[in-house]
Amino acid sequence: MTHLLIRLFIKNHENVKNSKVRDDYGRMASVTGITTNTLLSLAKILIGLIANSIAIVADGVNNFTDATSSIIMLIGFKIASKPSDEKHPYGHARVEYITGVIVSMLIMVLGFQLFLTSIEKIRNPEPLEFSYLSAAILFLAILVKFWQSRFYRIIGELIHSGTIKATSTDSRNDVIATSMVLLGLLIYHWTGIQLDGLLGGMVALFIMYSGIQLILETSGPLLGLAPN
Repeated sequence: MTHLLIRLFIKNHENVKNSKVRDDYGRMASVTGITTNTLLSLAKILIGLIANSIAIVADGVNNFTDATSSIIMLIGFKIASKPSDEKHPYGHARVEYITGVIVSMLIMVLGFQLFLTSIEKIRNPEPLEFSYLSAAILFLAILVKFWQSRFYRIIGELIHSGTIKATSTDSRNDVIATSMVLLGLLIYHWTGIQLDGLLGGMVALFIMYSGIQLILETSGPLLGLAPN
């Protein structure tokens, strides 16, 4: 499906060294992220409120943050595509690295907030309202996020974009986070054991670790890392 979208929406898609084509790739990736993440966010927050699950609501807020990251990425690609001028003789391409750092920091902030929410959930557990519809929506969200991760990874490798590769990693983290939320919901339904807080804390720590790794990766070129 990714290659079909590329052929449909990007002219001269094979000429990835062209700045206009590269900007088109970034714009398509950003708009796709804004659309899918907004829909996922609304769906998860709604079922989270219905199921009385803080973990599901937090996962929905996570997707809303992803949509915000996609907006930042869209702005970053737009600015980075500007030609060089008197004040910027080497162009504006490094703006893309700055947006990559911003996305990575958002990942860390999200992980920390999820960790605090999970601690509160452990201290004050509340009964959940299980429904097969909620489980089905979470499973569908996992599939969408898995596709998103592959979608961003393919485009990131095609145009050698650290920002889009970072977003791919974020989507992969979302697959893990939502899977843990779904697992906790199913365990509660089958056994009555409340694991939302514990599973959420484990996911939060993993997300924060990934955020640190991404900051190191995307900030390297800004600190003078030699090009390949």
